[in-house]
Amino acid sequence: MNLWAAVSVAALVGFGPMVAPALAQEAAVRPAAGSGGDIVSYGQIHNPVVGRDGMVVSQSDLATRVGVEILAKGGNAVDAALAVGFAEAVTLPRAGNIGGSGYMVIHMAATADRPAQDIAINYYGTAPAALTGQTLLGADGKFDRSHPSDMRNVAVPGTVMGFHEAFTRFASMSWSDLIQPAIKLAEDGYVLSDGEADATGGRARFLALDPGAAEAYLKADGTPYRAGEVFKQPLLGQSLRELAVGGADSFYKGDLAKKIVDGVQARGGIMTMEDMASYRAIVSEPIWGSYRGHRIAYMPPTASGVSVAQAMNMLEHFDLAKMGWGSVDSLHLISEVMKVVNADRRLIGGDPQWATPANGLASKGFAEERVKLVSLERSLDGANLPDGNPYPYESQDTTHYSVADKFGNAASVTYTLSNSYGAHVAPVGTGILLNNHVDNFSWGTEGEPNSPAPGKRLGSTITPMIVFKDDKPWLVTGTPGGGYIIATMVQLVSNVIDHRLNVAEAAMRPRINQGWGGAPLELEGGFSPDVERLLRERGHRTRGSNTMGSTQSIMIEGDRFYGAADTRRPDASAVGVR
Repeated sequence: MNLWAAVSVAALVGFGPMVAPALAQEAAVRPAAGSGGDIVSYGQIHNPVVGRDGMVVSQSDLATRVGVEILAKGGNAVDAALAVGFAEAVTLPRAGNIGGSGYMVIHMAATADRPAQDIAINYYGTAPAALTGQTLLGADGKFDRSHPSDMRNVAVPGTVMGFHEAFTRFASMSWSDLIQPAIKLAEDGYVLSDGEADATGGRARFLALDPGAAEAYLKADGTPYRAGEVFKQPLLGQSLRELAVGGADSFYKGDLAKKIVDGVQARGGIMTMEDMASYRAIVSEPIWGSYRGHRIAYMPPTASGVSVAQAMNMLEHFDLAKMGWGSVDSLHLISEVMKVVNADRRLIGGDPQWATPANGLASKGFAEERVKLVSLERSLDGANLPDGNPYPYESQDTTHYSVADKFGNAASVTYTLSNSYGAHVAPVGTGILLNNHVDNFSWGTEGEPNSPAPGKRLGSTITPMIVFKDDKPWLVTGTPGGGYIIATMVQLVSNVIDHRLNVAEAAMRPRINQGWGGAPLELEGGFSPDVERLLRERGHRTRGSNTMGSTQSIMIEGDRFYGAADTRRPDASAVGVR
């Protein structure tokens, strides 16, 4: 009997729907589910891309394919991750960058020459030495967040240094070879997608205010490029050529550094050559946690892996699988946990002026104390949410991409310019968009975790991560989304582990977000109006929301790589080597 006949007979005699064997995570949660009218049944609506010999998932299809090409040539996950990062500086200018910063978590499998290694690289931007508490305050002593930014908002970029740290430790290909695909994209150009054309068009009036940004990203008449047109970036291409030849030193100490600093200072910025030359990335162990038996490598502060760890530790006290995905109980529970986590985020701040109690916040013991505040019958608010003390337990536009290779290595990378197109500025003649990280300090405050200070590396909600199964990378994931990042990551991990959703289904289900105790509970479209009504009856103040985050994830099962490119942002793709 052939397969199709066997499937038909199985359906007729009541053996139940067959599940495609390629989708190992697509276990039917409801054993009595019907066939859905198909001869071959699938338990979930969204299915991941299946690949072998490695996979790349990113927000830019062009950059994804650059990474896949590196893997196909025999490069490892770090090689591909760096090539994707340089390519996105060209193909995703609103978030991809060499003028911004970020974080990455890397796992390198054991070889005959060395044991397995797990490291976290913090390459977030630092404030210039000349920064004061008054730098961005107006005459009224207030910070105007409606301003589209300028050169004063630029922090020392960390991406190039972070990439160089990863390169020197783990890369198997040359630095120049990893930048060449980005150079080709910049100089030859690429056909602009609707998503990127719309994004640039929406910011064109701000980009036009800066001569360097206008010359690099707008036409000679000041209008933006349209979808379907070929977009070339010769200035950025030349900067990438200098970087390919001169390495990180060219960016931080050489002629390229001088072009950047001169451009910043010519337009009123305060960054100096000394600021650039003194920049260092922070290389450390990840913060280790676990969730229902799965070890998780979180990004340490100044990123917010500890907040995700705290949330997962608290959720572990409840049976979310029994509650069911999207139930009022499960949504209420996630909301309550996030209220506590966000209250405790007051202790996460900028290095080196503030030391975050990372181990305490991420500990099981602290979660056991804080979870006592959570009730399934009532809703917390600012008035009944006391501060927590983790110390006894001590021992805006962004993009994420994930890479895994056939050798067992994985890289989870999130980097950002902060706002879409950062500060909307580029030093003349470089084509390099610069960040507006300095905006994100708590202006008008002193002595707080994120108060502005010279040389400070402010705290961020970014949190790339790797979840392990049997001591091997199982889920490589992360997301952009500013204040929505933490709740997005909590829900993705819970969807996969608690609700046994495949990685694509886990990404596509609608999300909620909860800020501090008095903030409204936000819901993406897709939830039943009855759910929202029942949540209000339980004491929540609710409101609708636009999309939250854009997870780019890989799940690894044996020799298969399951990729999920979140459709919440256009042009994302998951591609396997084969």
